[in-house]
Amino acid sequence: MSIEQTNTVPELDFNTPAQRRLRQARMLKDKLAASSIAIGGISVILAVVMIFFYLLYEVAPLFRSAEVAPWGGEQEVSYAVPGTGSTLYLAVEEQAEIGFRVSDAGEMIFFDTTSGQVRLTEQLTLPEGVEITSFSLLSEASQTFAFGLSDGSAKVIKHNYKASYPNGQRVLTPELVYPVGEAPLQVADGPIQHLAINGNSDEWALVAQSGSTLSELSLEMTENFLTGEVEIEESRRNLPSFSNAPNKLVMTPDHRWLLASLPQGKIGVMTLGNEPEVSQLLEASKGDLTSFELLLGGNSLIIGDSKGRLSQWFFVRDDANEYQLTHIRDFDHHASDITNLTTEQRRKGIITLSADGMLNIYNSTANRQVLSEPLFDGAADAIALAPRANALLVQHGDRLSFWHVDNEHPEISWSAYWEKVWYEGYEEPEYTWQSSASNNDFEPKYSLMPLAFGTLKAAFYAMLLATPLAICGAIYTAYFMVPAMRRKVKPFIELMEALPTVILGFLAGLWLAPFMEANLAGIFVCLLVIPIAIVLFGFTWNNMPNKIRFLIPEGWDAALLVPVVILATWLGLGLAVPVEDAFFGGHMPTWLSNEVGIPYDQRNAMVVGIAMGFAVIPTIFSITEDAIFAVPKHLSYGSLALGATAWQTLTRVVLPTASPGIFSALMIGMGRAVGETMIVLMATGNTPIMDVNIFEGMRTLAANIAVEMPESEVGSTHYRTLFLAAFVLFLFTFCVNTLAEGIRQHLRKKYGSL
Repeated sequence: MSIEQTNTVPELDFNTPAQRRLRQARMLKDKLAASSIAIGGISVILAVVMIFFYLLYEVAPLFRSAEVAPWGGEQEVSYAVPGTGSTLYLAVEEQAEIGFRVSDAGEMIFFDTTSGQVRLTEQLTLPEGVEITSFSLLSEASQTFAFGLSDGSAKVIKHNYKASYPNGQRVLTPELVYPVGEAPLQVADGPIQHLAINGNSDEWALVAQSGSTLSELSLEMTENFLTGEVEIEESRRNLPSFSNAPNKLVMTPDHRWLLASLPQGKIGVMTLGNEPEVSQLLEASKGDLTSFELLLGGNSLIIGDSKGRLSQWFFVRDDANEYQLTHIRDFDHHASDITNLTTEQRRKGIITLSADGMLNIYNSTANRQVLSEPLFDGAADAIALAPRANALLVQHGDRLSFWHVDNEHPEISWSAYWEKVWYEGYEEPEYTWQSSASNNDFEPKYSLMPLAFGTLKAAFYAMLLATPLAICGAIYTAYFMVPAMRRKVKPFIELMEALPTVILGFLAGLWLAPFMEANLAGIFVCLLVIPIAIVLFGFTWNNMPNKIRFLIPEGWDAALLVPVVILATWLGLGLAVPVEDAFFGGHMPTWLSNEVGIPYDQRNAMVVGIAMGFAVIPTIFSITEDAIFAVPKHLSYGSLALGATAWQTLTRVVLPTASPGIFSALMIGMGRAVGETMIVLMATGNTPIMDVNIFEGMRTLAANIAVEMPESEVGSTHYRTLFLAAFVLFLFTFCVNTLAEGIRQHLRKKYGSL
């Protein structure tokens, strides 16, 4: 009997309900995974786009043009001028609810700005036969003015406004205050033709022009601490006369100079002090000076003339260390007489009205014309700007009109951000960031150049340290190091990335910076000794007998460099003292400052470079090491099989293939350095200066935002400028990353065929 044995393979049925359910489950998981990844990627892109548009939303108002419109909207607010006589002075209180007018008849009238209804009228009390012969305003912000009288006396008055809240409603009550008493002050011996006043709560000065004589009255006010009475001590003196009779006099707030508007477009400068003298006579215009006012703070003189020229002047030190009134800049203005000029009370703004009724608004710091718009068909008689610069009161003939002004950010312009600006009190144009000060008449300085420079400076020194160490370390770890050692070294370096940067900044500011100052010469000696020691050890180890070299397992000989580096560092620091004594007079930072003229700041770019470099090294190392290790092994084996050495294989095969990844590592590391905040904040002097000196500090865009954003007023120019700094940082990183991606794709295509 024969038995036939057959081997049969059971057929698998892939169409069973269980298999179909399995395939459906897998397809569902694949779709879910693909959808999740797509949603995540799109969400990242949307987040970046939303950040871009949010920054743009906060920055856009900076570049919005100024506008002027009737206060009531489309319908003009206009009414008859209250009172009689010609207007000497027009003003608006802070809330823009009450206007104030002073006439040559001695009337001082408070009225409603929207209706013209009179709220309070006071008449200047004068002795019989005495008339008003001149008028002087201390400043728009002080709300203080003075009448010059025909008997040589003057009366100083201030308009003031008290706020009360009966029944929860705010009520403003206007009043007149006499800062130096209601009695007239005898300043000159004859009628006062021109008057200049200056003062505060303790000291006052009045200068009067009477005929060809200039007289000065100084008042020193002291309060008796027992009785509370104010005692006034007066002193008088005659001042030298100008070459021609002045048309107007103004005095600087520090009582240092008297400035005179003279005929034929000239300016006279008198230095006040123990021995007053006319120190300068300048030609300011080919025409007549029609406007002659001090800007907010009293440091700048604004001049308008009959030729339509508007210019700014202030005092600058010359080569002999003497202050000279200097022409700083001209503003764009059409050729028409400037008939009216006033200044803003809280900013460096200038408002002019021309003979043809053209309203112009300028900002001195930004050196820009913010607005130019026709307001009337002819010249106006008087203008007044509210303290908040949001309301304008204009007298045109026998009518007053009230206007709303929208001019939120006049201080900025392209030149104010990115070009040198000649600020008040500076000897020349400079790049300066100084956003705030203790006084109210401060000129904000919003130059972004020092911050951008500091950002690039910090990133440069950080990359200068991190790039060679990280890339060379990654090359050795990925290509030469044995796997057992690589498994220990790589995680240790990557763990450094988890170290909080605030800790690195803390150590850099409180330990590294003082240590480097005390051992600066030793640091530079170490930079020479350590490479020499590594090269000598490598040469010596390579020439050792095999029986000694084989004591160390193959691939682990690199670990011997650790004690070599430690000993070389110890030797370099030990040589610091004799090196400093021999070459640097015992202390290298002092020698640099005194002998070479290189200032040394303890918290400087070198400290930042070292601290930030260690923060960037793990990022560059990890990506570079992965890129090199991911190069296919058959490329290396093929190169070695064809007779190339390991070094030739590395430089001609491995590195070109890994170059896209290495380049990405550098760009990501640079992005990390550019955006770093805490290390720069804690390890530098945080001073916004432009100096390539490695021993000087800096301030970066990111650090500046972190420092000043909590203190900025929401919606202010300072606040939006900080957002602009963030926008600049965003665009910088975006452009660099976009360029880097383009280069990476090019390298990938070029070496992808290997």
